[in-house]
Amino acid sequence: MTKTVVVVGTQWGDEGKGKITDYLAQSADIVARYQGGNNAGHTIEFKGKQFKLRLIPSGVFSAEKVILGNGMVINPESLLEEMAYLNEEGVSTDHIRVSNRAHVIFPYHIEIDGLQEELKGDQKVGTTKRGIGPCYADKYARFGIRIGDMMDKETFAEILKENIEAKNRLLARHGKPTFNFEELLEKYSAYAKQISPYVTDTSYELDEAFKSGKKVLFEGAQGVMLDIDHGTYPFVTSSNPSAGAVTTGLGVGPTKIEEVIGVVKAYSTRVGEGAFPTEIEGPNADRIREIGREYGTVTGRPRRIGWFDSVVVSHTRRVSGLTGISINLLDVLSGIDTLKLCTAYELDGKEIKFVPSTIREFERCKPVYEEMPGWHEGITGVSSYEELPVAAQNYLRRIEELVGAPIAIFSVGPDRDQTILMKQLF
Repeated sequence: MTKTVVVVGTQWGDEGKGKITDYLAQSADIVARYQGGNNAGHTIEFKGKQFKLRLIPSGVFSAEKVILGNGMVINPESLLEEMAYLNEEGVSTDHIRVSNRAHVIFPYHIEIDGLQEELKGDQKVGTTKRGIGPCYADKYARFGIRIGDMMDKETFAEILKENIEAKNRLLARHGKPTFNFEELLEKYSAYAKQISPYVTDTSYELDEAFKSGKKVLFEGAQGVMLDIDHGTYPFVTSSNPSAGAVTTGLGVGPTKIEEVIGVVKAYSTRVGEGAFPTEIEGPNADRIREIGREYGTVTGRPRRIGWFDSVVVSHTRRVSGLTGISINLLDVLSGIDTLKLCTAYELDGKEIKFVPSTIREFERCKPVYEEMPGWHEGITGVSSYEELPVAAQNYLRRIEELVGAPIAIFSVGPDRDQTILMKQLF
C-alpha cells in the first residue's frame, strides 16, 4: 500500500522542516511541496556540505521526482537561479516538475509588497517583500497569471498587458516605479521557454504515482502559526502551511494522507512582527541564538527566541491532525541549568490552553511555566534515545505529554546522521 507522509511546521516556521524532509526523502520516491514561494528558507546539511533552498523541495537531493505544486506562487527568475545553483554544486534538477496551475510572481508584485508594508506604517506585517502576498491576492481576485498561461505567448501577452496596466495605475498613484509591458513580456517569455520542459499537470503525476505504489512525502513551507486561517492573524503568511492544504495545493484527496509529522524546535523562535508569549531576552536567549544559528535563511534577520510553547504546538496538532512530532535542535539546550515549558496561558486572569483568535487577546496572553532541570552533557554524538542524559529524556517525554502526540524523530545536530528515528514512517 502507498505510504504518504506530510511534514508540517508547528511553530512560526524555521523549525528545521528542510532537514527532516531531506532525511525522510531518502526513503521516499516523490517529494511534493504544496504552498508558499521563495519567502521560505530551507537549510540542509549532509556530508559536511550546506545547501540553502527557497523554492525547490528539500527532497531534490535524493527523491526520484520533486514537485512544485499548484498551491505555490513561483518567481521564475528565482526558480532558475536556484536550479543553476544546484547544478553548479553537482545536483541534477532534471527530476523537477512544476505545476501548470501554480501562480507566477512578477516584479510588480514585489513592488506592491513593499508599498503595502510602507503604507501600514507601525502596523506592518514584516513580510520578506518578495511579492508573495500580492501574488496570492491576484490569485483570489481571479486576476493572476498561472504557469500554464505563460506557455502560450499570445495568451500570456494579453493577460500580462491587463495586469501591468492595472498595477501601473496603482504604483503611479503612490509615486512608485512602473513597468514596461514589452520588456516584461520578453523577459518572462524567455523564462517560460526555459522552464517549459519541467511544466506539467502535477496532480495527474501524483495520481499515477499513487497507482504505482510510490512513497510520497508532502512538504510545506513556514509553520502553522503563520497560516492565513489558523495562525496569529494578521502577522501571518498568505497561504496555508497546515497539513490540510496538501489536498488543494497539490490536487490530491484527503484519503491519500496517512501520516502527518509536525516539526518542532526544542524551544521557540519567531521572525518578524507579532505576539510571541514565551519570548525571552538576555543570556539564555543570546546563547540559544548563537548556538542554534538562529538567523533567517532567506533574510539573515536574527530570530526572536522563546521557551517551548506547548499551547502553540497543541494548536498545530489539532488543526493539522499530527500523528507524530519531530523535535529538532535538542542539542542547543545543553548547558542551560533550568528549562521552562509553557503549559498554558493566563488571559485576563483566566487560564486557557488554546490560542486566541485575535491578535489583541494573544498579545495579552502571559505564559504559565513549568520548570525542568537541564543537562550539561554534550549530546551531538548520540544515536539513540537511551543514550541521552536522563534530564533530556524527561524533557522530551514531557513535551510529548503536553502536546498529545508521540515523538517520531528527534535531532541533535544539523547533519543527516544526527537524526534519530523513533517511529518507522516509510
